[in-house]
Amino acid sequence: MATISPAKQANVSSNQTPIYVLFDAETVDGAAALTRDHLVRLAAGTVGAVRIRNFGSPQECASVLHGLDTCPMGSYDEEIVVPRIPKLGPAAYDHYDAHGLGEAYWRDAEESEHHRSTLLDGADPLDLAVDRIRRAWGGGMTPATCRGRAMYAGMIRETTGGMKMHWDEIARELPGALDEPVIAQLGFNWYLSMPEGGGATKIFRRRWLPGDEQWRDGYGYAEEIAEHEPSVLVRPEAGDAVLFDPRNFHAVRGNEGPGRRVAISFFMGVTASGSLVYWS
Repeated sequence: MATISPAKQANVSSNQTPIYVLFDAETVDGAAALTRDHLVRLAAGTVGAVRIRNFGSPQECASVLHGLDTCPMGSYDEEIVVPRIPKLGPAAYDHYDAHGLGEAYWRDAEESEHHRSTLLDGADPLDLAVDRIRRAWGGGMTPATCRGRAMYAGMIRETTGGMKMHWDEIARELPGALDEPVIAQLGFNWYLSMPEGGGATKIFRRRWLPGDEQWRDGYGYAEEIAEHEPSVLVRPEAGDAVLFDPRNFHAVRGNEGPGRRVAISFFMGVTASGSLVYWS
């Protein structure tokens, strides 16, 4: 499988000592072309995003989409996330309180896993995605746990009107939620379908700072705070997957034209022991 390399890095230093931004988007053809090096560089912050063309076949994507037609779909807290984003499966952030993940989270997780477990011609599409990433990593990859219980992973969601610029970092949003802390966090999205136009993800080389709260609007932030930072715009096709560091600010553009933007999503964390854990 071919790897499509970015253009040669430009030296942006203002003196004789070289400095490189290292925030390009790279593309590989097929899951077999994804390597540990891609994941390591994402974790290190020396690549902006990795797009995996044809991560899933048209048949695999169609099977999951067909199964979703009969699945009950929930949504994020509609007082915070507007427009509504239909989804299958809970987000840990929506359920965490001073006592950890409440029983409503675990009930939703169990029910959602039951519905998702047969969407891929009787199999679970999450298992397929994890297996392909685990092969690239070449090491352990297991569900993250909270107080000894495996957390939900593999949310399936549909976004139509885009998403505001935001960031995701479990260590800051839910301190202590994971039994094993992670030293880096990655986001994974496998796109089962995409609209005719729009639906791209823009990722900025800029993380949250406390002063950014003055620019907050619900769950998102004004893009002005990151507009002068290096960024990449990634627009996948149906079947593609995209990996990036969600601790960086990122935004999703709205759909343009017919078609649906549906993706299987989860986070991955690199632990101090060198293994991967995953959750949604």
